[in-house]
Amino acid sequence: MSRKFDAIIIGAGQAGPSLAGRLTAAGMTVAMIERKLFGGTCVNTGCMPTKAMVASAYAIHLARRGADYGVSIGGEIAIDFPKMMARKAKVTLDSRTGVERWLQGMAGCTVFKDHARFESPTEVRVGDEILTSERIFINCGGRASAPDFPGIDEVDYLNNSSMMDLAELPRHLVIVGGSYIGLEFGQIFRRFGSEVTIIEKAPRLVGREDEDVSDAIRNILEDEGIALRLNAECIRFSRHPEGVAVGVDCTAGAPEVVGSHVLLAVGRRPNTDDLGLDKAGIEVDARGYIVVDDQLQTNVKGIWAMGDCNGRGAFTHTAYNDFEIVAANLLDNDPRRVSDRIPTYGLFIDPPLGRAGMTETEARKSGRKLLIGTRPMTRVGRAVEKGETKGFMKVIVDADTKEILGASILGTGGDEAVQSILDVMYAKAPYTTIERAVHIHPTVTELIPTVMGSLAPA
Repeated sequence: MSRKFDAIIIGAGQAGPSLAGRLTAAGMTVAMIERKLFGGTCVNTGCMPTKAMVASAYAIHLARRGADYGVSIGGEIAIDFPKMMARKAKVTLDSRTGVERWLQGMAGCTVFKDHARFESPTEVRVGDEILTSERIFINCGGRASAPDFPGIDEVDYLNNSSMMDLAELPRHLVIVGGSYIGLEFGQIFRRFGSEVTIIEKAPRLVGREDEDVSDAIRNILEDEGIALRLNAECIRFSRHPEGVAVGVDCTAGAPEVVGSHVLLAVGRRPNTDDLGLDKAGIEVDARGYIVVDDQLQTNVKGIWAMGDCNGRGAFTHTAYNDFEIVAANLLDNDPRRVSDRIPTYGLFIDPPLGRAGMTETEARKSGRKLLIGTRPMTRVGRAVEKGETKGFMKVIVDADTKEILGASILGTGGDEAVQSILDVMYAKAPYTTIERAVHIHPTVTELIPTVMGSLAPA
């Protein structure tokens, strides 16, 4: 049986449903195929559930600090782990259900709950049906990867997805991977009451960030009692009566860490290995990511790839922007491009890190003459008033063009405050634009003009 559509979308993550909305509004018939959970990683195992857990962890942390604010709570802070996980699950379920209902009720959209496989550049098999279209959009997302560590097949371990199903609080959570996912889960579960050890092969955490940012993050985590094992060259696993033994060859410390639970947070891979991409002639790179051009078209005419599967950004906001780029080119005669996008993201520990543009390291490698301004969060009135003064701000500017090259704001509200810098970067306006702006007092953002005013050659 064969059915023809104006467009086929494989995957109901961040880009797919919104594209379906635009295409059906333009009068097209759309087949939306989702084999598992509507909403993709963000809704089900990423942003929404983890940030719900971050909120619970922050509430616990603030309660423990009540005396700092003149609040007497009395006794131990009780942790209801099942209730916190139930709250997280409801946030996810409400969002997932909302996405599915939207698609099911969308005029012109037919939803298929099954696995999609290419039969040719214009044909996709779903169950016993063959769907055909001259326009096919792949939005199949990604999943956690598990490197071939010695002994890994002999032990039970968690990833970012299975963490969502924990029924009891880990006594000692050992996390392999000292980057964004590992650090967020590490602080969450430390605040929940678990002992936490983070193991990282590199000499410092979040290696893509500048060393001063990395060092400040390390101090934040260690102040909360999280144990860090860096320079772990030979990570290995074995069973242990108390759970799992993780071997580490570090420059200091015990050669083995024993935990009740182990979380692997060591990268992700695209969900492209079982789509039959070869039958359509779609090119992928050595890691399985679909190769796309600046407007997200694959090497096969009429096929596009959006979101995590194209390797052009592993964030919810970049996936949504992929939809905007595709829709603008197809429907609006607006030639938007991936290369116009300024890298920006957050690390949602507490306090969070907001990042935009280049790091200082990247800017120096570019050979530009630089102006750099920094301020500790202890100089931010809002941070002092909240009693949350860890972290700092840093802004990097091209000395010749006066354009802002990048910014790092590690501190309370940093994930929000960095957006004002990002907007000026998109406008390609000189840093003096924001230096002369009058911001609301008392806020975190109000110190950004002061940082701009303190720029100095570096």
